[in-house]
Amino acid sequence: MRAASNKKVGLLLTNLGTPDAPETGPVRRYLAEFLSDPRVVEAPRWFWLPLLYGVILLIRPRLSAKAYSKVWTDNGSPLLDIGRRQAAALQKALGDDVHVALGMRYGNPSIASALKSLTDAGVSRVLLLPLYPQYSASTTATTVDKLADVLRHYRVQPSVRSCMGYHDEPSYIAALAESVRRFWRDHERGEKLMMSFHGIPQRYADKGDPYPDQCRHTAELLAEQLGLPSDRWALTFQSRFGREPWLQPYTDKTLEAWGEAGVKTVDVICPGFSADCLETLEEIAMENRENFEEAGGERLNYIPALNDSPEHVAALARVARRELTGWL
Repeated sequence: MRAASNKKVGLLLTNLGTPDAPETGPVRRYLAEFLSDPRVVEAPRWFWLPLLYGVILLIRPRLSAKAYSKVWTDNGSPLLDIGRRQAAALQKALGDDVHVALGMRYGNPSIASALKSLTDAGVSRVLLLPLYPQYSASTTATTVDKLADVLRHYRVQPSVRSCMGYHDEPSYIAALAESVRRFWRDHERGEKLMMSFHGIPQRYADKGDPYPDQCRHTAELLAEQLGLPSDRWALTFQSRFGREPWLQPYTDKTLEAWGEAGVKTVDVICPGFSADCLETLEEIAMENRENFEEAGGERLNYIPALNDSPEHVAALARVARRELTGWL
């Protein structure tokens, strides 16, 4: 695979982000950047910002820091550690014709620093690849926005393409299916498989966000690949925040209902998370496991995210090559 002409090509790999440390100060800085994004919280600024800075950021950082400390490793943030491994594996898979850099929408390493590393290497064509299989304005679109903000400061801008999702990419679905099968080979299979996706407020979907439809499509394709009947799996949404309705059914409420109904064993996979992070390692594997057991369940097994598995890297490389058609 040889680059067309002499123009260097870059892949800007991005994910949501992480605080620099599992401590109140770094978590507060991270949450301030994240929760002040109008794509994330679609509310009038005159209402939301005083509430954010006057109440939420005085309380939530301490609680979130405790949660982060439960999943922090010797290599730091799981999301960042895995992201670095994903970038290195993609660099190897794509070869020398593509320069790969990792940037986070919030926190460090920033999108600005990642783009600078690419342009410093002489890259003049950039593919933005947010690691969100399912498109949402609150994830993919805000990443595109951020890159545009960074480019405003460039006298000479690179050509840019953006991947807007890959929820039905066959190699991505196959990677998910293989991860479930591999888990079932090594662990006793649960009575039900839950596919838990990050939620968004219902009103975002009502405004036309395609996210819930893409989540359902991914879940249906995965269930089909696994040959699961409809009564053996369920699609749910997690991580809701605030009082307004979010996408339903809710992950926590569904697990509680299953436990109360006599379901004893459940396997949970989070197909929308490309790397394990707080929402998978703490919210699902710890908090929701405890809730399920308190409701009468006996065992909740969390199936790890695709992370830097060979199947995932191959799928991402396939998506990247498709999006880079004509540049390579």
